[in-house]
Amino acid sequence: MKIDEVKNRKTQLKYKFDVAPTGIFVAKIVGMVALVNLFAYVLAIYEGIPNILVILVVLIVAYRFVTTKMKAGRHIYAIGGNEKAAQLSGVKTKRMTFWVFVNMGVLSALSGLLFAARLNAATPRAGNLFELDAIAACFIGGASAYGGIGTVPGAIIGGLVMGVMNNGMSILGLGIDWQQGIKGLVLLAAVAFDIYNKNKAS
Repeated sequence: MKIDEVKNRKTQLKYKFDVAPTGIFVAKIVGMVALVNLFAYVLAIYEGIPNILVILVVLIVAYRFVTTKMKAGRHIYAIGGNEKAAQLSGVKTKRMTFWVFVNMGVLSALSGLLFAARLNAATPRAGNLFELDAIAACFIGGASAYGGIGTVPGAIIGGLVMGVMNNGMSILGLGIDWQQGIKGLVLLAAVAFDIYNKNKAS
């Protein structure tokens, strides 16, 4: 990450683009290093890194690479933006859609295994309505209702927001019906904001 920023700064300076002052740039790098070290120190206090965090980091890196560096990622964005246009451009939309659903099935199975391992139990209703949290996390993270827009880090940030909100509502002692209603309103507000921005841009 820091190496990429240094390379980008050198490239911008080479082509005489406007860049942040050297002091601010160095302070930003130092701050990022300090944050990473603080994070590592906190994890060390709690006797290491949780297994779920390791799996999450691996998934983030893998899917970030696929969506930004591989042809399959560009095809997925193209299908999400306009399926017919993508098909006319030579994208095999049916095959790509099939593999996207297969991928989602694998990720759902993985999340189910992790959830069951955390609870040390497996019940038929475990994870019920978790899809509402997943959809809300995507929209909060910047995904568009019209498709073709969104990033993996954005979805992770949206998931963190939903996790904090769920934890806060549980601490406040709100009933499950109120929690689902509030999360539904958050999802509705995120979609409405996306549609508003889309109409404003057009």
